[in-house]
Amino acid sequence: MKSQAEIQTILNQLRSQGIENEVVEFKEAKNQYDFNKIGKYFSALCNEANLKNKRSAWLVFGIKDKDKSIVGSQFRTSRADLDSLKAEVANHTTGRLTFKEIYEVAAPEGRVVLFEIPAAPKGIPISWQGHYYGRDGEELNALNLEEVERIREQSRGEDWSSGIIEEASIQDLSPEAILKARESFKRKNSHLVEEIDQWNDETFLNKAKVCIKGKITRTAILLLGKSESEHFINPATAKISWILRDKDNIEKDYQHFTCPLLLNTEEVYKKIRNLKYRYISDGTLFPEEVDQYDAYIVREALNNCIAHQDYTLSGKINVVEHEDGKLVFINSGAFIPSSIEDVVITDAPEPTYRNPFLVEAMINLNMIDAIGSGIKRMFNIQRKKYFPMPDYEFTNDKVKLTITGKVVDINYARKIASVPDLSLVDIIALDKVAKSKKLSAAEIKDLKNKGLIEGRKPNFHISVTVAKVTGEKADYIKQRGIDDEYCQKIILDYLKKFREGKREDFEKVLLDKLPDVLSIDQKKNKVRNILQKMRREGLIVPEGKIWIMSKAEI
Repeated sequence: MKSQAEIQTILNQLRSQGIENEVVEFKEAKNQYDFNKIGKYFSALCNEANLKNKRSAWLVFGIKDKDKSIVGSQFRTSRADLDSLKAEVANHTTGRLTFKEIYEVAAPEGRVVLFEIPAAPKGIPISWQGHYYGRDGEELNALNLEEVERIREQSRGEDWSSGIIEEASIQDLSPEAILKARESFKRKNSHLVEEIDQWNDETFLNKAKVCIKGKITRTAILLLGKSESEHFINPATAKISWILRDKDNIEKDYQHFTCPLLLNTEEVYKKIRNLKYRYISDGTLFPEEVDQYDAYIVREALNNCIAHQDYTLSGKINVVEHEDGKLVFINSGAFIPSSIEDVVITDAPEPTYRNPFLVEAMINLNMIDAIGSGIKRMFNIQRKKYFPMPDYEFTNDKVKLTITGKVVDINYARKIASVPDLSLVDIIALDKVAKSKKLSAAEIKDLKNKGLIEGRKPNFHISVTVAKVTGEKADYIKQRGIDDEYCQKIILDYLKKFREGKREDFEKVLLDKLPDVLSIDQKKNKVRNILQKMRREGLIVPEGKIWIMSKAEI
C-alpha cells in the first residue's frame, strides 16, 4: 500500500498530464456516482492498462475533467463503505478481479478519492457483467474483438511450464518418481504395457510429454525432480505447505513438501486426518457415517492447484486443515474460466490453460482428468453426502477452495434430501442462500420462478413450498418473520394499553419477531420504516421522541 506522500505525488502527476488518456479517468462525483459506470470504467481501464503495458490505471473522483481542478467528492465518505466497494465490484468481474487499493487525499479544496486499478492479467481480458469495455482516448466504449484477442493471445504465446532448463539433466530427476510415472502411464495406456517396458527413461519421458527431445523442462522438475533440483526453476517454487489449525484458527502443526510433486502429493494426502462423520439420526434420509473428505476431492483439488498455479508469481500452494471440519486449498493465479458455475454447467475441458504443457503431462501421468469433469464430480460427491458445496473465492491473484467435511446446516441438508428433481445448478444456488452469499440476478429469477426462495434482495430465505415438503414450517416462519400489517397491529395494541411509546419500546417487542435473515440494524430500520408508514397513514403521531395514537384512532 502506498504512503500518503506517494499518493499525493501520483495525484499531482495525473493532474499535470492535462488531458485524460486510456489509463486515467477523472470524475467530479461530488456526491454519488453510478455503480454500473464504475464497473464499466473498471473493466475498460483494466484492459487498457494491459494493452498499454502499464501496471495500473487510475479512476479519480473529486476532480473536474475540464481543467483538472479539485472540486471535492462526498462519494462514500465512510471508510468501511468505501472499502466494501472492492467486494461489490469483484462480484461482477472476470475472476473476481477488483481494485488494488482505494486512497483518499484530504486536499484544501476538498476530498479526492483515487482508485488504483490493476492491469488485466496476461491472457485474460476483464469483463463487467459479462461485457468487455475499453477506451478510445477519453471515450468509454466496448473493447473491440481485435483487442480482446490481443489480450488472449498473450497466454497462448508463452507457456512457462514448457520452458527448457539447459543446465539440467536426467540425473536431476528422482528415479523413484520416474518409476511411479511409468506405472501411472501404463495404467493410462494399458494396451502399450509391453512396449513401455522396452523404453529407456529418456524415451519414456519424451513419450509421456514430460521432456522435450530429451531436454529437461520445468514440468519435469516440478513433477519428477529431486528435492535438491528445485533451484532450477527459481524464482518459482515447487512447494506445498500443509498446515493444521485448531478451532480458534491457531496453528498446531505444519510440514512443507517440494518436488517431486508426483510423489509428494500422496505425502500431503497422508497428513490430512480424514475422520469419520456420523450423521444425527433422521429417518432414512442420511447414511450412518462417511469420510469427512472424499479421497477423490482431496487429490483433485490438490492436483488442480499444481496444474493451474501461476508459477511466475513465486508463490507456494497451501493446504490448510481446520479441526472444525474444513479443508482449504490455495494457489496463486487468477481463475481463468468466467465463473465456477460455468465450469460445472459446461462440464467440459477449458479451451485454454495457464500451463498447457504441465496439464498435458499430468493427464498423461493420470494425475488429473482429461475430460474436464473433475470439478463437477467434486460438487456431486458433496451433494450425495448432503455436505455444503465446494466454496471458491477468487481474490488478489489467488484461487481459494474450501471443502467442508460436515453438515453445517441440518435444515439445508434436509431440503436437499427431501425435495425431488433439484438440479446441481439449483443446489449450488440454494447453497449460497444457506451461506448468506450474494445471488446473481439470473439465480434469483430462476429460484423464484421455481418457488424455492422468498424474500427481498439481498435477504432471501427458503420458500414456503420447500418448507412444506421438508417439514421445516417453523423454520420458514422464523426466516420469513411477521409481516408489516401484523407489526402495525402490535404497535397499535401497545399504544392502546400504554397510551404512548418510544421507538426503543417497539423494538423490544418486535425485533425477535422479525426475519432471522435480517441483521439487528436492518431490523431496527424496518421498525423505523413501519412507524413512518403508520404516521403517513394517520394512525399515529409523534410528540418529540414519543409516539401516540392519532385522535382518529382513539
